[in-house]
Amino acid sequence: MSKLKYKILLGLFTIAFIASAILAFVSLEQACGGVQTTCYVVQTSQYETTLGIKNAYAGLVAFLLIGFLAFLQIKNPNKERKDLITGGVVFASIVAIYLLYIQFFALNAVCKYCMVIDSATLISLGIVLFWKEK
Repeated sequence: MSKLKYKILLGLFTIAFIASAILAFVSLEQACGGVQTTCYVVQTSQYETTLGIKNAYAGLVAFLLIGFLAFLQIKNPNKERKDLITGGVVFASIVAIYLLYIQFFALNAVCKYCMVIDSATLISLGIVLFWKEK
C-alpha cells in the first residue's frame, strides 16, 4: 500500500516538473498563448523570481529532487526518506499557497501552468498528511 502512495506522489511530482519545464524552456508567448493572457501577466510580473532565481527553475530542481526521493522510496522505503519527502511537500505547499495568493489577490491573473504545479503540490500535501500507512 505504501508503494502506491509514493507512485502517486511521483506522478504528481512528474506533472509539476513538466509544467515547470514548459515555463523554464518554452517562450512565454508560446507557452501562455500570447502576451495578452493572464498567464503572460503572471510570468512577467515582479513575482516571477524569488531571490533572483526564476520560480520555474526552482520548481525544476525541487520537483526533480523530491521526485527522485519518491522513486527511491518506492524501491527501498525508509523513515528518513519519508520524512524528507514530507518536509519537501510541506515546504512546497507553503510556497504554492503564497504563489496562489499572489495570483488571485495581488495580480488578479492566473497562469495555467502555475495552477497545475500548485494543484499537484497541494494534492501531494493531502496525500502526505492524510494517507496513513500501515
